[in-house]
Amino acid sequence: MYKIAKATFRNRGSSVASLFCYLQTRSISRQSKVVKTKTMVEKEDMNVTRVLFCGPHFPNSNNFTREYLQPYPFIQVDVVPIPEVPEMKLIMQYGVGLEGVDIDAATKYGIKVARIPSEGTGNAASCSEMAIYLMLGLLKKQNEMQISVRSRLLGVPAGDTLFGKTVFILGYGNIGRELAKRLKPFESRVIATKRSWTASINDSDSSLVDEKGSHEDIYTFAGKADIVVVCLTLNKETADVVNNKFICSMKKGALLINISRGGLINYESTYENLESGHLGGLGIDVAWSEPFDPNDPILKFKNVIITPHVAGVTEYSYMSMAKIVGDVALQLHEGLPLTGIEFVN
Repeated sequence: MYKIAKATFRNRGSSVASLFCYLQTRSISRQSKVVKTKTMVEKEDMNVTRVLFCGPHFPNSNNFTREYLQPYPFIQVDVVPIPEVPEMKLIMQYGVGLEGVDIDAATKYGIKVARIPSEGTGNAASCSEMAIYLMLGLLKKQNEMQISVRSRLLGVPAGDTLFGKTVFILGYGNIGRELAKRLKPFESRVIATKRSWTASINDSDSSLVDEKGSHEDIYTFAGKADIVVVCLTLNKETADVVNNKFICSMKKGALLINISRGGLINYESTYENLESGHLGGLGIDVAWSEPFDPNDPILKFKNVIITPHVAGVTEYSYMSMAKIVGDVALQLHEGLPLTGIEFVN
């Protein structure tokens, strides 16, 4: 089983949330223990479904799920190192991305893979709010303000506003739509690209975007924007999409925000354009390798803000996702159809 786990869980250092899987164990021995309302009790011949969180990061994912499932002693929540994962029934990620899972390997071994939708769980709303935070942090010159506080200075630096800015949402999905809603009160102009707009948004949402384009328009739209927010899904086609050509297409002094995945932005091109002054600022919640190196030279720039992959980590979103994970575990235990998740194989 070690070979299966090793093949299925790839890129452990990549920017992914906690992975978890489901398995079923029958006839638990007298020595086995099950968590029930904080009391360890012995159970005999119990049919147990286990939810395994694999990896050391994003501890709130398993904490909220364990709390939700406390009333169900036949569902056991554990945290295990990836190489120790036993036979799996289903692999999910506590979040919307699946780039940390080798879907082909999972399919080969008959393991289903699914994601939690961002819409309706609070994830999209939480991520869009982080984008606003990063934009305002750069516009108001957050790092320089801290320097002023430490230097006992008042009235500096002079910041800027979102009012009247053109914001380019690169990848208009659930997060992009939530972001567009939140930009309207700032009276920003919103432009967005999406591979296909056909039947993708309803009439009420269509008014959120002032100008729509396809993926072929990304360089043109980059040249119109004061701020670019990357909301794309990371895959073979989108990796390094924000490269030197893209950044050079942006206005001089424009801001770049990434709340999606670090692999969407080319590091070298970003660094060089920050150093030359062409890129006016960088705000990212995801990095090229994670956890992020606190000694990375990109942090020398005052116009760089980095947060530790917490855009979707809010009590609301994690409680919502914990309910989905818990409900799927209950459905799996009872042999019922699995609902509330999106299968990819």
